[in-house]
Amino acid sequence: MLAAGGSALNAVAAAVTALEDDPLFNAGRGSVFTHAGTQEMDACIMDGADRRAGAVASVFGPRNPIQAARAVMEKSRHVLLVGEGALAFCREQGVAFCEPGYFHSDARWRELQRALEHAEREPPQYGTVGAVARDRRGNLAAATSTGGMTGKTPGRVGDTPIIGAGTYADNASCAISATGQGEFFIRHAAAFEIAARLRHAGQTLDRAARAVIAELAAAGGSGGVVAVDRTGALALPFSTAGMYRGFVRDGMAIHTAIYDEPYRSG
Repeated sequence: MLAAGGSALNAVAAAVTALEDDPLFNAGRGSVFTHAGTQEMDACIMDGADRRAGAVASVFGPRNPIQAARAVMEKSRHVLLVGEGALAFCREQGVAFCEPGYFHSDARWRELQRALEHAEREPPQYGTVGAVARDRRGNLAAATSTGGMTGKTPGRVGDTPIIGAGTYADNASCAISATGQGEFFIRHAAAFEIAARLRHAGQTLDRAARAVIAELAAAGGSGGVVAVDRTGALALPFSTAGMYRGFVRDGMAIHTAIYDEPYRSG
């Protein structure tokens, strides 16, 4: 989409939608289960051109929560809708819904049973999908979607739908999408902190992103981000053992990785 001259906003929405449709990822169809055996999903999208943003939290039913978030951004005067109110709004706006069985995964259900059985011995399992982009007009955008943590308390909302925590985009600085232990990203306003370091401290994206991830790790919170700044520089740092990620530049091959860091900023 970007190669064809499409917008950064459309590109990140399309990327996250594709990941939500794949049950291998903890978002949309592959969302994990709460402690009560339910599924609750969060998603957010932000346009760096004017800082428009839309998000949903604790929803179950929309086939693609990121499309629900976009509907909030484009068709309401709000930024974040949650629970039943969000679902009612999505139905009014014609957002596609699926039956509960569409979202059920035997593998995710087994993960919940293991988590419940070994709650004191195993750390909580979490995961997020996200995308950032810079288009040919220089506009930035970010989108993030997640099913949260396996065995989470019903009603728990992480950093994904919180602007400045797990998602942020501003043409003057950068676009950020985060994954990890959401409570730490919220408390440290991680995504906004990276952008602020660019704007107010003159740091490079790579330096700022690495520093913030290191600070979270020092505080006990693991995770990572994918980020692109207004010049097209990239940063994909993480403090976990690995992070599924990929990137592509105009006219170049697609790069993917789990453990190593096959990129250079700039």
